[in-house]
Amino acid sequence: MYQTLHIDRHGSVAHLWLNRPDKLNPLSVHALEEIAAAARELDGDPDIRVIVVGGRGRSFSAGADLSGFPGPGDSGAREAADAGRRMADALEAVHAITIARIQGWCVGGGLVLAAACDLRVAADSARFSIPEVDLGIPLAWGGIPRLLRELGPALTKELVITCRPFDADEAARAGFLNRVVAEAALDQAVEGLAREVVQRPALPVQATKRHVDAVTANQVGLNRAWSDADSLLAALMDPECEEARARYLAARGRR
Repeated sequence: MYQTLHIDRHGSVAHLWLNRPDKLNPLSVHALEEIAAAARELDGDPDIRVIVVGGRGRSFSAGADLSGFPGPGDSGAREAADAGRRMADALEAVHAITIARIQGWCVGGGLVLAAACDLRVAADSARFSIPEVDLGIPLAWGGIPRLLRELGPALTKELVITCRPFDADEAARAGFLNRVVAEAALDQAVEGLAREVVQRPALPVQATKRHVDAVTANQVGLNRAWSDADSLLAALMDPECEEARARYLAARGRR
């Protein structure tokens, strides 16, 4: 059914895998639409209590795939620019508790995907990066309020503006990660956390999730993220941003 994803169900736990390991699981518009569709599909299964979101292969996700993205004046450009926000909103809307399973690189939009999950477990070798400003684009998809919710305002500004990579230890100290484990123990830790959730009664678990989400949504203003698509399109038309993007890609041997 899905071209970029694979879904496994094991009793009350579902695994939603980003499944393009050869490309480090990039988030194309099509992939974003499939994640949103998969979230809605799994939310329709009352037996699913936990959804584990992970990436096949060496990395969780290399982030947004700008190749094939419509030009600012093309038909459907705004719809494409808004696909990441719709993905994150769909994932946050599910009733199940979502757990991000993070290994390797978690970059840009991949970090937004992880931030949209309720809980996060990472290998100690995981690395994080938000390179959007170096690419001449703002962090979109509701990424700013979601990172602000998890990291606080000062660190969000620093990491987004400077684009500096950070490791799992720093992410844990900042409160972004619930647990950091050796890479060989990652699956065991994620499955253990999933079992802890499943063993609890569903009603108070759901009440806790919705209560926390309601409070933080009022604090960080997620509804404003609808306009992220317009900021993204504006950056794609800005000459200085275009030069920055060209420098970034040239430095990495890409066009």
